[in-house]
Amino acid sequence: MIYSGTINADRFILFLEQLIKDKGQKIVLILDNLRVHHSKIVKQWAKEKQEYIELLILPSYSPKKNSDEYLNRDLKYALSEKPAPKNEKQLEENVYNPMKMLTLNSDRVAKYFKHKDIKYTA
Repeated sequence: MIYSGTINADRFILFLEQLIKDKGQKIVLILDNLRVHHSKIVKQWAKEKQEYIELLILPSYSPKKNSDEYLNRDLKYALSEKPAPKNEKQLEENVYNPMKMLTLNSDRVAKYFKHKDIKYTA
C-alpha cells in the first residue's frame, strides 16, 4: 500500500483490512513499536478481528528482530539504482516497481526469515 502523508490509525486499519481480505487463514503480523501500531483504535479493531489477525508488537529498539528492516534494505538499494524522482508520481513508480518484484519473488522474501535474528518468525 502506497500513500502520501504520515501513517495514522485510520490509514493503518485500512491497510489491515486489505491484508485480511479474502485470506483463508489467520494472519500473524509482527510490528515494530510505532505508536500507531498499538493505539487504542487499532487495539479495538484487532480485538474485533482476532479470528482473522493477531498483531504482535516487537520490543522498543529491536531492529535486528524486525523482518521489515530486510525489506527496507532491498527497497533502499533498488531506489539507489534510479535517478532521484522529479515528482510524486515518479517517486511512487520508483517504490512500486521493486515492491511488485518482491511480490513475484517469494524466494527472496523467504530469505529474510532465514537470518538468525528473524528465525523466531518462521
